Amino acid sequence: MNILVTGANGQLGNEMRIVSKGSTDKYIFTDVVEAEGQKTYLLDITNREDIRKIVAENDIKVIVNCAAYTNVDKAETDQELCERLNAQAPENLALAMKEVGGLLVHISTDYVFGGDPYNTPCREDQQGTPTGVYGLTKLHGEQNIINSGCEYVIMRTAWLYSEFGKNFVKTMLNLTATKPQLKVVFDQAGTPTYALDLAKAIATILEDYKKEILNSQLSIVNYSKTGIYHFSNEGVCSWYDFTKMIAEYSGQNKCDIQPCHSNEFPSPVTRPSYSVLDKTKIKETFGISVPYWTDSLKKCINNIKSI
Repeated sequence: MNILVTGANGQLGNEMRIVSKGSTDKYIFTDVVEAEGQKTYLLDITNREDIRKIVAENDIKVIVNCAAYTNVDKAETDQELCERLNAQAPENLALAMKEVGGLLVHISTDYVFGGDPYNTPCREDQQGTPTGVYGLTKLHGEQNIINSGCEYVIMRTAWLYSEFGKNFVKTMLNLTATKPQLKVVFDQAGTPTYALDLAKAIATILEDYKKEILNSQLSIVNYSKTGIYHFSNEGVCSWYDFTKMIAEYSGQNKCDIQPCHSNEFPSPVTRPSYSVLDKTKIKETFGISVPYWTDSLKKCINNIKSI
């Protein structure tokens, strides 16, 4: 099966490169820029004709969309570009898959929630209540995919980190090593997600889809598990708790880490105060075992140390 991955030079895209090495499928990794030492096909996913061309030329059966506009604060003043990348581009990918009877796996976010004071894990069928442009455009992307009529798996995730690029874990590794004291918000709760664990979950879904294609006698398969799913690691913590564990697992014990309120760090966006994702559906549907967040954090930090 031929699989196209967009945003291949980002956190999740790089983890998909790692996971793909154990697969018999053919992966084509795309991004808007090349990366040193990585084979990358240049593709602008805001250009529908370019997508159609690469899909046709490579007989693509699945697109995994890891590309997005993710700067939450900057999105407030860059709404047009954010909408183009987070809403219009996914629609382009969905229509391309609709035309060839393929599957779109699209990564969305916990930021589609946040407007209501949740205190129980968010379900897939819960109404989106985004509080900023980033979350709103990601919700628009989900809606555009569903309305396209293509076969899709939308995976909402949260607090993504990895060995690659810029992320909270790498930032805090640096700050706890260089600052005598640090304040981190404790009034926002969620669950960190190791991008490698998410990539492995995606690979499990792709294998399930491939089996369904092979078992079908039809030229175009209506995937029985099309829908929205939630994936993060297990457990719940605040950004403060997250930072404390990052410092502990990296051996940075000299930094005095203190909890603080969100209003001590003014932002143009009101971030979700509770965006824990209920993962019951993805575990039951695909038989996925989800690691606890501290176990995955240890693995990632050890990997970063070995680089």
